[in-house]
Amino acid sequence: MKRTLTTLIVTLFAATAYAAPETYMIEPTHSMPRFEYNHLGYSIQLSRFDKVSGSITLDRAKKTGSVDVTIDAKSVNTGSALFNEHIQAADFFDTEMFPTITYKSSKVKFKGDQPVSVAGELTIKDITKPVTLTINSFHCMPHPMVKKEACGATATAKVKRSDFDMAKNVPYVGDEVTLTIPVEAIKQ
Repeated sequence: MKRTLTTLIVTLFAATAYAAPETYMIEPTHSMPRFEYNHLGYSIQLSRFDKVSGSITLDRAKKTGSVDVTIDAKSVNTGSALFNEHIQAADFFDTEMFPTITYKSSKVKFKGDQPVSVAGELTIKDITKPVTLTINSFHCMPHPMVKKEACGATATAKVKRSDFDMAKNVPYVGDEVTLTIPVEAIKQ
């Protein structure tokens, strides 16, 4: 009886520890949001942002979570220094007036033990729109280098750049943009 009671107490404490929300800080060298769009019907162009920060909180027992991401819009990387300047101008990201892009959510949807989508708000150029990210991959394990728990995910969504006051050259340059957000985050 005493052994059963001890086992029950240990199990309860373990379950309580697992039930606590876990916060992960985004690891910026392996988290580079990117976007792609149709360029004049010739090709799909791919660009990225080189600087991102933020946190992800998950409560796997309650199947809830939150996401808070900030992207440095001036870190846009198109592969061309000249085009980087062009895309930072007022017709597009207007990085002088709006140096950051944010995504905030407190609605993480789970299927079983895995998060499968995040419903949140994307803000670009001080315009906020609801955007649901579909999580295409999700994996957690001890990080072999930093010796802490880490999680990684890749999420995607489609948005219209005209919704964010960036409609220059539509329809020649596609209005629909595919966002892909690969992220790795370290447990705090």
